Amino acid sequence: MANTEKKNKKLDKRGEAAGPKKGSGFRDTVLFAGIGLVIAILIHTFVLQSFYIPSESMQNTLQVNDRVIVNKLAYRFGPVQRGDIVVFKGWDGEDTIKRVIAVGGDRVKCCDAKGRITINGEPLDETEYLYPGDDPSQRRFDVKVPAGRLWLMGDHRSNSLDSRSHMERDDRYLGTVSEEDVIGRAFVRYWPPSRVSLLSRPDAFSAIR
Repeated sequence: MANTEKKNKKLDKRGEAAGPKKGSGFRDTVLFAGIGLVIAILIHTFVLQSFYIPSESMQNTLQVNDRVIVNKLAYRFGPVQRGDIVVFKGWDGEDTIKRVIAVGGDRVKCCDAKGRITINGEPLDETEYLYPGDDPSQRRFDVKVPAGRLWLMGDHRSNSLDSRSHMERDDRYLGTVSEEDVIGRAFVRYWPPSRVSLLSRPDAFSAIR
């Protein structure tokens, strides 16, 4: 009988059945926590990133202190789209968030006889996102967007320093921003909880060719 028990149980030096070594559970916990941390860092670095809204330039779509999640792979396999809300390295080198109004090759102009911005001659209906009471633009412009660059504007036009504000500072690029400076597309507002919402591309841009 005793021989049978020795075969079934491995005994330690004290004659007790050997179990998990002390500290092995703690080491496993530390190991899994470390792996989780590495995964979180990789996701933050290469896939998703959270940004908070510091100004009123994107009201009412985004309010001050709202938080959004940006997909950093959104344009890995396709071009930036008109109407997208993007985070990019701004004119001063800081992370900036604006809406893409026109892309490379577009002619963006303000304004037509009804006060609307036009893209390639087509009027843009901005009622879905434009700040209530704002005009599409109080400043007139007529820009052919260079290839590989973007014309960006805030939704709160009277309170936004955007492409319009930088036309004279950069005569070569007329206030546009390089697509290479885009960090990613803001696709969801997750804070505060009462304002959780997807940030979809407005339907008005689907009519632009």
